[in-house]
Amino acid sequence: MENHFKSPQTITDIVLGMSDGLTVPFALSAGLSSALGDNHLITTAGVAEIVAGCIAMGLGGYLAGKTESEHYKSELQREYYEVEHMPEKEEAEIKEILAEYNISPSVQETFVKDLQKDTDKYVEFMMRFELGLEKPDENAAIKSGLVIGLAYVVGGAIPLSSYFFTSTPYQGLLYSCIITASILLIFGYVKTKIIGQNPIKGAFRVLLVSALAAGAAYYIARLFQ
Repeated sequence: MENHFKSPQTITDIVLGMSDGLTVPFALSAGLSSALGDNHLITTAGVAEIVAGCIAMGLGGYLAGKTESEHYKSELQREYYEVEHMPEKEEAEIKEILAEYNISPSVQETFVKDLQKDTDKYVEFMMRFELGLEKPDENAAIKSGLVIGLAYVVGGAIPLSSYFFTSTPYQGLLYSCIITASILLIFGYVKTKIIGQNPIKGAFRVLLVSALAAGAAYYIARLFQ
C-alpha cells in the first residue's frame, strides 16, 4: 500500500503556531537583549507578546475556519438550487468533468443517470469535483483556533525560558540561541520529514529564517539604542 501524506488540519495548525511561536518571541527577546539591561523587563515583554500572539493567532485560525465553513454552506445551497432548477447545466458540467478523464460519452450518460438517483450524492459530487470543496468538520474552527494558540504558547516559551534562570540579558540570549536553534532544527527536520521533503534542508531552512529575524531585531534595537 502506498503511503501519502494528507496533511491533517491539526498537524498544519501545530506547524503554523509553533513556527510563529518560535520565531517571533525569539526575535523580540533578542532585540530587547541589546537594548535592555534587565532580564525581568525582557521576560515581562516576552510573556505579554506570547499572550497577545496566542490570542491573535488563535482568533486568526478560528476566523479562517469559520469562513471556510460558511463558504462551504453557501456553495452547498447554491448547488442544491442549480441541481433543482438548472438540471441541464449541471449535467453538462458533470460530463465536462468526466471528459477530462477520457470517459466516453456513453459512459458519461450512464454515470449521470445513476448519479441523479440520489440528490445528496449528486450535490456532493459537484462540490468535490467541480468546486474542489470538502465538507469541513463542524468544530474545525474552534479546534484550529485552540491548537494554533496553544502551539504558539509552547513555541514562544522555548526562546524565552532561558531569561528566567540567567542573571543578565547576554547570558539569557546566549542560552536562548542554543536552546531555540536546537529546537528549530528538530522542528524543521520533523516537519519536512512528515511531508516527504529533504529533512536536512528543511531543518536548516527553518533555522535560517528564525536566525535572520532575530539578527535583524537585535541589530535594529542596537541601532536605535
